[in-house]
Amino acid sequence: MTEPEPSVLVFDVNETLLDIESLQPRFERIFDDPRVLREWFGQLVMYSMALTLSGRYTDFATLGRAVLQMIADVHRVDVGDDDLRDFTAGMQTLPAHPDVADGLTTLRDRGYRLVTLTNSPPPADGRSPLHTAGLSDFFERQFSVDPQRRFKPSPQLYTVVAEDLGVPASACMMVAAHPWDLIGAQAAGMSAALLTRPGNAALPVPGIPAPTVVADDVPDLARRLSGTRS
Repeated sequence: MTEPEPSVLVFDVNETLLDIESLQPRFERIFDDPRVLREWFGQLVMYSMALTLSGRYTDFATLGRAVLQMIADVHRVDVGDDDLRDFTAGMQTLPAHPDVADGLTTLRDRGYRLVTLTNSPPPADGRSPLHTAGLSDFFERQFSVDPQRRFKPSPQLYTVVAEDLGVPASACMMVAAHPWDLIGAQAAGMSAALLTRPGNAALPVPGIPAPTVVADDVPDLARRLSGTRS
């Protein structure tokens, strides 16, 4: 690392910590093709950014269901109410990647402050997907974009996290599987760690900051961050 080591690690949730591939059986059942999962997720991210750029907002869960319906219309398949309810339940019960708990344990034991920042709205019943996945106790705070009514990678979202934690943005490292998420964090003054989950890689564009750290998973991130904190 050429930048100062962070004191706060800000984790993205969906795909970074929680495995969206667990939704594949639902896409297999609806579309007869589990690969449509990636089409849906890419469109979901694109339309979340389109809403933010146009000054409009709906919560990520509602948008996810709408994009699923849109993709179904494109593929000329029917999506019923039962499908939508089952899909929503799947989104709320995503399992953690197998490496996550061990990696977070190491980072917490080294003294890093751990928080999350997700596009997903706060749960109505207080039980977030991280709670269901058994990860919530690792995190000091779970931030949602919902109060700001805009989606990542809007730089304001990352700035608000740092301000609420009482630290400068430069003390924070955003950890995500998506380069677009890291670009927003770096624009706000954070450093960035890319986890190369399957289907994700760094974006090699001249003039665009590269991730500070590139790691295979959370334990690898812990190994690549220098020193032991106290």
